[in-house]
Amino acid sequence: MIDATCPNCGAAVHFRTPALPVKICDYCRTTLVRSGDALQAMGKVAEVPEDVSPLQIGTRGKDGMGFELIGRIRMRWSGGGWNEWLALFDDGSTGWLSEAMGRFMLLYAIADGGMRTGAVRSVRDDQPVAIGAEATIASVKYRVNDVKDATFVGSEGELPFSTPADTPIRSVDLMARDGLCASIQKDRGEVSVYAGRYVTLAEIAATNLRAFDGWPLPSFAA
Repeated sequence: MIDATCPNCGAAVHFRTPALPVKICDYCRTTLVRSGDALQAMGKVAEVPEDVSPLQIGTRGKDGMGFELIGRIRMRWSGGGWNEWLALFDDGSTGWLSEAMGRFMLLYAIADGGMRTGAVRSVRDDQPVAIGAEATIASVKYRVNDVKDATFVGSEGELPFSTPADTPIRSVDLMARDGLCASIQKDRGEVSVYAGRYVTLAEIAATNLRAFDGWPLPSFAA
């Protein structure tokens, strides 16, 4: 834990891990970027729009080891929106729990994730990506099942990068056999590749979920 003070409003700021340089102040919504012991205010971000996600900052789950959701980015495209939740694992590593239309993808960053193959190369070079196009990522052959041009809407918690409003993002989702999935994203000229699998909240033994009036609160703790 790294403790600091927001340079904009003076509120206490807590970083769970030194590996993540960005924190959205819980009080004034300012994006804070940490460099060593110094914090720089980079402007305010919009609050994440209200939705009916069962997830929240502080939700815990398991994938081999325990993790906690510590950050969220809300994405918007012409047909709606989706959430990207940052998971901090007990060993200090991170992953993403992508949530769209009631489905969840648990994804991990892939270094040099097939940058010379099919759909990954097309995203990198700003070329059209067709549904059904192939890409081999970490020795697994995937097919493209969704392509979106999106923007950041709002964010909260701790993140590995800043999320300026209306930043254009190219997002490509891919599927393989046995529930495997992957995502290719281009953000401000940088291409990132993630791979993992579809999961349910029961499979990851999710706890500390959001409660809604009139809705039973599920518990999946093992």
